[in-house]
Amino acid sequence: MKRWRLRGAATDMSQSAREASEAVQRLVHSERIPEVVAHLLVQRGHATAEAAGDLLSHDLNRLHDPGRLPGIAAAVERLRRALDQGEMILVHGDYDVDGITGTAILVRLFRHLGARVEWHVPHRIDDGYSFGPHSVARALAVGATLVVSVDNGTAAHETIAELRAHGIDTIVTDHHEPPDGPLPDAVALINPKLPGADYPFRELCGSAVAFKVAWALCQALTGAERVRDDLRSFLLDSMGYVALATICDVVPLVGENRLLTYHGLRALSQRPTPGVSALLELVGLSGRALSAEDIGFQLGPRINASGRMDSAARALELLLATNADEARAAAAVLEELNTTRRRVEREVLDEALVEAELYADPREWPMMVLAGQGWHQGVVGIVAGRIAERYGRPALVVGLNGDRGRGSARSARGIDLLELLRGGGDQMIRFGGHAEAAGCDVLTERIPALRAAVAAQGRATLGERLDAPHDLWLDAELCLGGLDETLMRQLDRLEPFGQRNPKPLLLARDVRLEEPPRIVGADKTHLMLRLRRGAKTFKAMAFGLAHRAGELDFGRPLHFAYTPRWNTFRGVTNLELVVTDFRAEDPGV
Repeated sequence: MKRWRLRGAATDMSQSAREASEAVQRLVHSERIPEVVAHLLVQRGHATAEAAGDLLSHDLNRLHDPGRLPGIAAAVERLRRALDQGEMILVHGDYDVDGITGTAILVRLFRHLGARVEWHVPHRIDDGYSFGPHSVARALAVGATLVVSVDNGTAAHETIAELRAHGIDTIVTDHHEPPDGPLPDAVALINPKLPGADYPFRELCGSAVAFKVAWALCQALTGAERVRDDLRSFLLDSMGYVALATICDVVPLVGENRLLTYHGLRALSQRPTPGVSALLELVGLSGRALSAEDIGFQLGPRINASGRMDSAARALELLLATNADEARAAAAVLEELNTTRRRVEREVLDEALVEAELYADPREWPMMVLAGQGWHQGVVGIVAGRIAERYGRPALVVGLNGDRGRGSARSARGIDLLELLRGGGDQMIRFGGHAEAAGCDVLTERIPALRAAVAAQGRATLGERLDAPHDLWLDAELCLGGLDETLMRQLDRLEPFGQRNPKPLLLARDVRLEEPPRIVGADKTHLMLRLRRGAKTFKAMAFGLAHRAGELDFGRPLHFAYTPRWNTFRGVTNLELVVTDFRAEDPGV
């Protein structure tokens, strides 16, 4: 059972707690916001009026100049030459939402500019991630003289050298951590994480880096910082694709990412491309404001299902669709693939959970490494995320196919995945990624050695963190009697929520059940509740907590960890709660 902890609890009389309390009161008066909103701002590091204003502002002028990215000037010069001379450009993406959306941005721009352009995304099973022989073969097949990568390429020395040997230049746009040592011999390598980069925000996703390249090219073609009207409209609409990638790639939703996502969500709902419009129609989200949750749970999984279960080309075709009929047909394919993905994911997760019990001791196995023959490599990343969430520590899940496998890892509790995987670097064919998510190729016979090596690395580097209880941190206490639509609209100003800007998790004490709990869901794993405090009642959903229904005593006060949300059903929007945890006894926080 998780231990509940309340951030900035009233019982904390330390100097830092007193300073935080004073900062909250200053924000309440200077920004004229409710105390709970000010409390959340201070917790997230926005303790001054200026910092709070930065967070609450959505001014596009706060976006950073793309010209500060390393390699951008050389990239723009080479792209202009390709446009002027009618060269064939190949845009080379990756097979996840990040790579697909960034590829779509550049292909759509080049088509708008009248360029000769083709695209390529690798097949997850057949080709593997990033550059490889398939990249060279595709470039030669289409007659490309310039390849532009999206979301990959920072470590693709051999492939970029082979392309150059064929007279083909490469521009790399990427956001992954660069390897130690020299960089590939590309015409330009654009990555905010390169050593010595002057760019003020290093946490852009791959699609955002591609967007910045598009922006810089539009400026160059216009001859001014403010681009001409048609290109401005294109860039504003393209932020929708950046929002998809930023949310689904789980990069921090702070700083520039927050601005891009805020405006991107509005572009997706107000000016969707035919492909996005078809997806919105399919999932019942047309004609309404979109949230990060809508992207993460509805649109993102369907786009990702393409690369997980078949070819990512299906999703890219959707995002490049130019008419409604073409888009609806592509969306129907993605829906079918997503249904298959969900079934396969459940099967692999069930098997992985059985194996996980062998490595349940966090002291001995600070990172779980699970592997199974026949586990579909398209779902191992999702399963790793489920395992990491359930056990509260990082997990690497490997789908084996004979003598080798491909795995995906997901982090937990802020632990740097790459630091752990480096401990087993000698046991893998290759690996890469970032702190929260990573991937690898590994020989089947090396799995035990890899498991031991990353466990040893974890024991050596994590120290006391291994013994720390799995705490559930609550942001603030907010009685249900104090929650209403006016306050919810103030909480909405903190949107979009995501990595490093999580949804507020609040504490409500002494709540009663208005009626007995109902077990719901196709797999009967969720609880539907109606909670009452005084004269107020709220519908609440407790996802995945059906097995705890017996703990809910209809006749006594209960205590809930919850997040408020808007729910729209049959055109009617109401305020409801999502319950993360509950207690029959006072949690004492």
